[in-house]
Amino acid sequence: MAQATVVNAGQVVKKQRKRKNQYRKYAPLLIMMIPGLLYMLINNYLPMLGIVIAFKDVNFAKGILQSDWVGFANFEYLFKTTDAYIITRNTILYNLVFIILGTVLSLAAAILLNEIKSKVLVKAYQSIITLPHLISMVIVGYLGFAFLSPDTGFLNKTVLPWLGIEEGISWYTENKYWPWILTLVHFWKAIGYSSIVYFAALLGIDEEYYEAARLDGATRWQQIRHITLPIIVPVITMLTLLNIGRIFYSDFGLFYQVPMNSGALFESTSTIDTYVFRGLMGSGDIGMSTAAGVYQSIVGFILVIVANLVVRRANKDNALF
Repeated sequence: MAQATVVNAGQVVKKQRKRKNQYRKYAPLLIMMIPGLLYMLINNYLPMLGIVIAFKDVNFAKGILQSDWVGFANFEYLFKTTDAYIITRNTILYNLVFIILGTVLSLAAAILLNEIKSKVLVKAYQSIITLPHLISMVIVGYLGFAFLSPDTGFLNKTVLPWLGIEEGISWYTENKYWPWILTLVHFWKAIGYSSIVYFAALLGIDEEYYEAARLDGATRWQQIRHITLPIIVPVITMLTLLNIGRIFYSDFGLFYQVPMNSGALFESTSTIDTYVFRGLMGSGDIGMSTAAGVYQSIVGFILVIVANLVVRRANKDNALF
């Protein structure tokens, strides 16, 4: 009995030493994690305490904690307004197009980059298609105005007359053009950046797969279809699930700056984010804007959980968690 106790004590000591050695081994990585964890704590978790504002009539004289509770009154602003259907429809439909078509275009860009064998050309092309992502949306809005201005715009003064259309188009008062314009601007700005992850995944594919396929007589398209796409399906699934979680959010700069906040275009350009911002600027009610943020976060969380369950039932290996 005493001998068994000594053996167990020895095993415990060995485990403790092993843990200490592991901590020492990974200490540099743990130290490197600290800035990221602090940023996540300060930027993502501490602000969650502000959820209480969504249920209060904030009075800065009383302070946030002492302000009166109003229950779900702040949420009624979003659901009882006559524009609730328009802003919800625009937010969801635009994001669906951005997710579906954006995934296809990003994959296509990454595959095309992967087909280029010259490292110099790859870096050059990658820099060119990523450059628009670095341009401020305010600048993009004014670049768009330089093209679409009714009086001095490049399209009205140069392109349309060249096509035989003498009468210019009032771009900032015609709703029918803006779903196409906003979609085009979004992809012009986002495709290069969003293709980086897919391109990195493609670089991780073993070249021996392609060599074996070429020996079997597979065409380039067959190699992409049967090797490239199946291998990066987990990456595609992960990014799609993350994007689904933000389907009730919108790119504020895209929908506010590019249309120049034109009231005539609200039917096709107004989203939840821009609508709440206008309401906040008009009334100064931060409780209402906080309620909108809480609503978007909760719905996004539910959508991610549901979408992940669907993916998990189809293929456990492709699920996010």
